[in-house]
Amino acid sequence: MATPVNPPPQHRTSPPPLSEAVHARLLRLVYDDPRAAAEAVPRLTPRQRAGLDPLPVEPALLAPQLLRTLRREIRALPDDTRRLLLLAAADQHPVAAHAYLRAVAAARLDTRPTEAAEAAGVAQGTAGGVVFRDAWTRIAAYEAASPADRREAHRLLARVLGGGSESVRRSWHRAAGALGPSRRLAAELRTSADRARVTGQPALAGALAERAAALCPDPREQARLLAGAATDAWHAGRPDRAHHLASRTDTPALDGVLALRAGNAAEAFDTLLAAAAAGKRPAESAESLTLAAEAAVYTGDLRRLHEASTLAHRLALPAPGILPGLTAAAEGDYETAGALLRETAGRSGLDAEPAVGSTPALLLHAGIAALMLGDHPRAATATLRAAAAARAGGTPVIEAQALEFRVYADFWTGRTRAAEAAAREGLRQAYATGQDNGACHLRAALAMFAAVTGEEEGCRAHAAAARSHALARGLGLPAALAQWALAFLDLTTGRFPAAAARLRALAGSGPGHGHRAIRHLATPHYVEAAVRTGDTRVARAAHADYDRWARAVGSPDDLALSARCRALLVPGTEAVEHYRTALDLHARGTRDLERARTELLCASALRRLRRRAEARDRLHSALEAFDSFGAPHCAAQARAELRALGTPASAPAATDPAALLTAQQLTVARMAAEGATNREIADRLALSPRTIDHHLRGVFARLGIRSRIELVRLLDGSTGID
Repeated sequence: MATPVNPPPQHRTSPPPLSEAVHARLLRLVYDDPRAAAEAVPRLTPRQRAGLDPLPVEPALLAPQLLRTLRREIRALPDDTRRLLLLAAADQHPVAAHAYLRAVAAARLDTRPTEAAEAAGVAQGTAGGVVFRDAWTRIAAYEAASPADRREAHRLLARVLGGGSESVRRSWHRAAGALGPSRRLAAELRTSADRARVTGQPALAGALAERAAALCPDPREQARLLAGAATDAWHAGRPDRAHHLASRTDTPALDGVLALRAGNAAEAFDTLLAAAAAGKRPAESAESLTLAAEAAVYTGDLRRLHEASTLAHRLALPAPGILPGLTAAAEGDYETAGALLRETAGRSGLDAEPAVGSTPALLLHAGIAALMLGDHPRAATATLRAAAAARAGGTPVIEAQALEFRVYADFWTGRTRAAEAAAREGLRQAYATGQDNGACHLRAALAMFAAVTGEEEGCRAHAAAARSHALARGLGLPAALAQWALAFLDLTTGRFPAAAARLRALAGSGPGHGHRAIRHLATPHYVEAAVRTGDTRVARAAHADYDRWARAVGSPDDLALSARCRALLVPGTEAVEHYRTALDLHARGTRDLERARTELLCASALRRLRRRAEARDRLHSALEAFDSFGAPHCAAQARAELRALGTPASAPAATDPAALLTAQQLTVARMAAEGATNREIADRLALSPRTIDHHLRGVFARLGIRSRIELVRLLDGSTGID
């Protein structure tokens, strides 16, 4: 057979695009520089692109061509200019020592040569030192110098740095100027690294420990230093460096953390429990137990909390964080669980400064405990303080974790858009710091927000992404939340059998697929869907357990939702009394979205009893709330009920404000017009200021006004108010 003259062309397939997680980490590694990112992407291996292997962490491996170009630009400058730029670059990494000007003075250097750098657009001299054009130019200015010149620059900086607060950075520059291994310098660096950790500087601590390992002649001590450096890198939000360092030594505790945040959470629990048992110091064991509790939360295997509690008892350690409360809840002892969770939530320092020893991690646990108790103001306070403490301590990993749970508090109090914004910021931070499991949790939260705001396509996309990752990593919490989001979407669009089926499946899902806490939170929605489909047997059992928890924790919102469930499960007039009880309880709570849904269900019951006037008032109030929350499907249900009453969905046209307002709104409006503040009105009516704010928003919307001044004028001119 003759050989073809022109062989068929070989088609080269383009590599798959980077995942959102890998893209975020890469941007962080290249200092958000698009030139470096464009060069780095083609250099990644298939496993790195897929997120299976850590990314390169050295600049020379990420963007060598960019560095070569910048180094040539630096080397074209005069020698004196390059020396000043080298000194400034050495002074700014890994953490600025602010010793440049003192070093210049000590060496009697002339700063005028920096003018050449300014003319070339490379850097600019200021009263505080040298400002480089960008991070990569600073790296090039350092790498363009010879090793001997770099050591000389570091030694000069070390000479002008003193003791006290500067001793840690002096140690760094002394070590960077060393020629070879030194047991004495390694010991000094280890001490300085410990001091940097105490003062909340994990990035500097990691650099010190890593340099100490390079200078240490003892292999066993070198391994311990590398393990510490890996942990520091993780806390500083440098996951790829943490993975690289961890691969060079045995780090059981860190291995557990990495599995918890980006691997299989069930395996993480086992690893962390083993690390706690092997811990050489009580603080190390307590930290591992705290993280093991978090692993149990993510997996949904709350039964294993008993193992962690048993180990804490054997090690004579107080069970940390939410571990005691969750253990009691998992064992069905709701009264004890409520008391223990209240104790944990109290560490948020809602009414005062946080308690001594309240680390960012324990503040986060306080927030989770408050969420379980239905105390959303305390949950918001604890998670905000956890995020602030994490920022102050240079630990962005915990800041991202705090945002995971902060979004719940915002969401339940009706601040859906604020919750969505916090979730998106948390998602960005979680991906950038290598916390793919936390990002999965936030994706599930975004699915719920999309369900509420009527974005069906977004809800399904977020839920699918969250469930895919969650089921692969054994993450019951986000898997259950994503399933609940889809069920809520079904519920608010009238697909009641589908909603009931999803929530029934959620109730039967085990660890890694479902979650007891989410099943519990979703109970009111399950009862509603089950009643709509005529299947109340299981709904009654679910409500009984929910009611027992609500009574144990005493949350007004949980008690309100339990009363709502009871109303759904009884007929006629009796149901209305339970709805009224629920609305009275909601007035003392914070879950504004659920309060509006209770009003909607109450109005529907009133309409069936032909109590049209009261039903209409309830529906207008619910509709205003849904519109303010941006919940179109819920609003559509309210409008459908109004149509069933033969009433327009908009407020009735009238010049008399009394015809436009509900009785409660009228009372609040009169008091506001008289000059009372929201707090004063709340005290008089025995309601919360949040409830008064909700009523006033409704008053303004119905009357078409924007201020209290307009309200005063309108009421003064009305004959129907007094």
